[in-house]
Amino acid sequence: MIKPLRLLALCAALLLSATPAMSEDTIKIGVPGAHSGDLASYGVPSLRAAQLVVDDYNARGGILGKKLEIIAQDDQCKPELATNAATRLISDHVSVVMGHICSGATVASLPLYTNAKIISMSPSATTPQLTQSGEYPYFFRTIAHDFDQARLAAGFIANRLQAKSIAMIHDNGDYGRGYVEAVRDNLGDKANIVLFEAVNPDAVDFSTVVRKLRRAKADVLVFGGYHPTASKLIQQMRRERVTIPMVGPDGLKDPALIKMAGKDAEGIYTSQPQDTSDLPAYKHARQLHLDKYNAEPGAFYYNAFAATQALINAMEKAGTSTDTQKIMDALHKEYIDTPVGRIRFNERGEAVGVGLAMYQVKNGEFVELEDRIMLD
Repeated sequence: MIKPLRLLALCAALLLSATPAMSEDTIKIGVPGAHSGDLASYGVPSLRAAQLVVDDYNARGGILGKKLEIIAQDDQCKPELATNAATRLISDHVSVVMGHICSGATVASLPLYTNAKIISMSPSATTPQLTQSGEYPYFFRTIAHDFDQARLAAGFIANRLQAKSIAMIHDNGDYGRGYVEAVRDNLGDKANIVLFEAVNPDAVDFSTVVRKLRRAKADVLVFGGYHPTASKLIQQMRRERVTIPMVGPDGLKDPALIKMAGKDAEGIYTSQPQDTSDLPAYKHARQLHLDKYNAEPGAFYYNAFAATQALINAMEKAGTSTDTQKIMDALHKEYIDTPVGRIRFNERGEAVGVGLAMYQVKNGEFVELEDRIMLD
C-alpha cells in the first residue's frame, strides 16, 4: 500500500501545484498606492491611469490570449501599509506591479518584490537609491530621480535666481530629506547654507522654524517633501511676512497645493516632467480620462499611464507574463510611445527619453519655464 499512497500523494501535489496556473484566466497587474488619505491626490490618478490603459488593451482583446486585470492595494503612502500591500499582491500572484507612489512606501516594499522576483515600476518614487544602489534589479520608474531633480534645481537657484544664501527644510522622509541633501551637494560652494532643518509633516504649527527662517535671512527656501506640508509651511511663512521664494521637487506640483495654499502658492517653483501635451499619446491618454471622469487628470497620471503601457508592452513583446527575465529584457530594449515620450529603460531601470523641467505657480496655475534637462 505504500507505493500507491505515495503515488496518490504525488498526483495530489501535482494537481494542487497546477491549479493556480489552470485558474489564471487573466493577467494580473498590481497597483499599490495612496488610494486614500492625505496623498490620495497622487495615488488615485495613478490608479485611474492603470485602469484606463488596461481597459484600452482589453477592448482590443488583451494580450497573449488573455484579458488584463487590475489588483489594487491602498498603502496611503505609509511604509508599514506598503509592506502589507506588497505581501497581498504577491499572494494574489500578480505578474507585475505598477507602483508604489511614494518613495518611503517603495523602499519598504521593494525587498518583498525582489525576493519574489516581481517587476515593479513607479510613476513617482524618486529616491535615487532605488535604482542607483543596485539592490533592486526588478525596479523601474518613469520619472527622474532626485539627483536629476536636484541638478536641475541647483542650476536654477544659482543661475536663474542667483541666490547666495540658501535655507533648507525637509519632512525627514526618504523623499524630502534626500532631495534637499542632493540640492545641497549640487550647489557645492556656489551658495551658503544658512539653515538646514527637519519638520514633522503632521504638525500644524511651524512657527518655530518660520522664526528661524526669518532670522537666517536666506534668499530662497529649498523644501523637500509633499504638498500638504509645503502648503501649511508657505501659508505660515507669508503670514509672518517671510517672502522668499520656495523651490521644491515634483511632490509639490499638484493642483491640491494651489487649492490648499491659495494665493500664498503664487511664485512657488517645482520640478516635474517636461510638458509633452503635443504628443499624440498624451492627447489619447488625456481624452480617455476626460471621457471617463469628465475632468482633467491629476498628478503623475501620465507617468502612471506610461508605466502601465510599458509593462504591458514588455509582456507582450516578451511573449510571457511569467518570465521575469524576458520581460526585463523587453523593457530594456523595446521603445514605446507614451504620454511622457518615446521611452525605454536603461540597465538601472531609469526611463530613457523623459524630459524634466522647472515650473512656477503663476495666476493659480503651474507654468513651465525654459529651464529643463533630458534624461538619457
